[in-house]
Amino acid sequence: MSNAFSDAASRHAVLVPYGWDEEWEAAFGPYARQGLIPGRVVRVDRGQCDVVAPDGTVRADTEFVVPRDPMKVVCTGDWAAVDAGGEPRYVRALLPRRTEVARSTSSKRSDGQVLAANVDHAVIAVSLAAELDLGRVERFVALAWESGAQPVVVLTKADLVDDPGALAHLVADVETAAPGVQVLAVSATTGQGVDVLGALLAAGTSVLLGQSGAGKSTLANALVGEDVQDVRAIRDSDGKGRHTTTTRNLLPLPSGGALIDTPGLRGVGLWDAEGGVAQAFAEIEAYAADCRFHDCAHETEPGCAVLAAVEDGSLPPRRLDSYRKLLRENAYLAARTDARLRSEMRREWKQRQALGRHMVERKRGPQRKP
Repeated sequence: MSNAFSDAASRHAVLVPYGWDEEWEAAFGPYARQGLIPGRVVRVDRGQCDVVAPDGTVRADTEFVVPRDPMKVVCTGDWAAVDAGGEPRYVRALLPRRTEVARSTSSKRSDGQVLAANVDHAVIAVSLAAELDLGRVERFVALAWESGAQPVVVLTKADLVDDPGALAHLVADVETAAPGVQVLAVSATTGQGVDVLGALLAAGTSVLLGQSGAGKSTLANALVGEDVQDVRAIRDSDGKGRHTTTTRNLLPLPSGGALIDTPGLRGVGLWDAEGGVAQAFAEIEAYAADCRFHDCAHETEPGCAVLAAVEDGSLPPRRLDSYRKLLRENAYLAARTDARLRSEMRREWKQRQALGRHMVERKRGPQRKP
């Protein structure tokens, strides 16, 4: 640690538990020379935000950092340059984000929405109170990989599974759907796995993602060690519940690190996530490297190594179906905001239709005129 950062750390000691480090100190330099102070956004609400600053938690207006791009609005987890004093106080600038967890919105404009900024781990909460949906797990994992954070899948409410063998089987199923991702079975009720997860999240910032009823707020309370988030009962019929958390809140953890709890996500639309999908389905990408054609679509092409892996049982057909689905969705959303890409997709569809008609005609053979 440099002497300059050591001096700054003493001035900004309250920020260190929230992730302040030497790199953030260097990035903040130009704003420090303007008389501004650093702070981390812990909550955003109606054009204002709560910011942990060296002089305590302050309420600041975001009027001066309202961009045209919805992906650049102030978000929980952002590091900000704020006024040193005065009333009201304002956020004057945001430091460049290291990572951002983003999804597509349900709007017809296909805007993106940043759920959390500057996170190191994306914790995907999946409730064992309902039947496992591996496709949804894969979707969350793709979103997490695309963010730049390390995904972790947490199977919550593990106390509801009495048979240890059955629990191990569920963990193994999720591990197959999320290669390269750590999968933990956790119960906030009994404490099972909470210490292991807390130790994993002790370094850096983490964000909790998942559907309503997945037990995110209960898990957040267990990790923090006190009831900081409201908890409501869920329906026994489907394991779902109302949105307990309505805003994204950044909470310091007693064992170190910080945690962002988020509202339950009904829909998880991917946003420019081709790289995340590729990483979530790394084994398919590895098979694809051996395909005869570099642009193989893994559908009917000869010499397709992916299809060969399905045929010999190395690759579950469900994984390939899910991979195709997420790639199509990602391409469709990208095309909605890119006129050139829309044109290319229409041309490709026409070419495939023409090829299909040609193959049908070849199969039928020459037709005699009456």
